[in-house]
Amino acid sequence: MVEIGLFEAMYSARALRRDKPDPIPDEIITKVLDAAVRAPSGSNQQHWVFLVVKDAEKRRRISELYRKGAAIMQSLDTNPPRPPHMREKDYELRLSSASYLFQHLHEAPVHLFACLRDTAYASAT
Repeated sequence: MVEIGLFEAMYSARALRRDKPDPIPDEIITKVLDAAVRAPSGSNQQHWVFLVVKDAEKRRRISELYRKGAAIMQSLDTNPPRPPHMREKDYELRLSSASYLFQHLHEAPVHLFACLRDTAYASAT
């Protein structure tokens, strides 16, 4: 895997909604999680849990829920205005990319969720 510099990563980051179905080696997942747990947190509390979902059926079920949530969101805001800083072409691309993700999320080989732990739970562990 080719590594890039900090500023190149910051300046070139963008949302990717068209995932490749290629398998992701466990070493890469481990490296991503290792970097994630090193992120700063208030008082170094680290109130997070990471959930890695590789099972195809579970990813399909998660995708169904995601699609239902997206449908609810879209029904509440049927014609959202284009942000003033965004060109019409870019806005249309964003909408079509989001729609594509709603329909194809299950095709991603891994779902990685960053979750917050309940404070009471965190202090009990």
